[in-house]
Amino acid sequence: LCFVQKDVFQLKDIEKIAPKEKGITSMSVKEILQSLVDDGMVDTDRIGTSNYFWAFPSKALHSRKRKLAELESQFAESSQKKEALQKSIKKSKLGREDTAERAALIEELSTLRKQKEELKAEIEKYRECDPDVIEEMRQTNKIAKEAANRWTDNIFSIKSWAKRKFGFEESRIDKSFGIPEDLDYID
Repeated sequence: LCFVQKDVFQLKDIEKIAPKEKGITSMSVKEILQSLVDDGMVDTDRIGTSNYFWAFPSKALHSRKRKLAELESQFAESSQKKEALQKSIKKSKLGREDTAERAALIEELSTLRKQKEELKAEIEKYRECDPDVIEEMRQTNKIAKEAANRWTDNIFSIKSWAKRKFGFEESRIDKSFGIPEDLDYID
């Protein structure tokens, strides 16, 4: 749908003109017009109770010029980035030419990395003898022992409460809750 005349139209006028001039069925004119309005190719405004539509050639020209300027700006930015990257690539390639000395250094680096991994593996083997690891294990064991004794104390408290409250025998409480007879604090 294209407005040939430089004029303002109402929907009913467009529904009469479009089928004759453009061969569009009158049923689809409203749909197409709304699509053009949504795309910004046709302007619309409500004046009073009527909707008016227009599309002047100058607006399309300005829109295209603005889009062209935007694309040219993006192209210029991209060209500058490309040049900067190419310069960076050239700069990074300096000193990295394939020479016998460089190949020997790369081989030495590879050997040293393998040796480092082997040494790490050997250190890991002797980790259990590391004083720091042993001290950490002592601290962990101390915390676990305190927690176990705290739970043992809680069990004794609940058993005592159950004996007072319900008059159960201690052996019956132990049997009912699966508490071992030799339960005691950890030294």
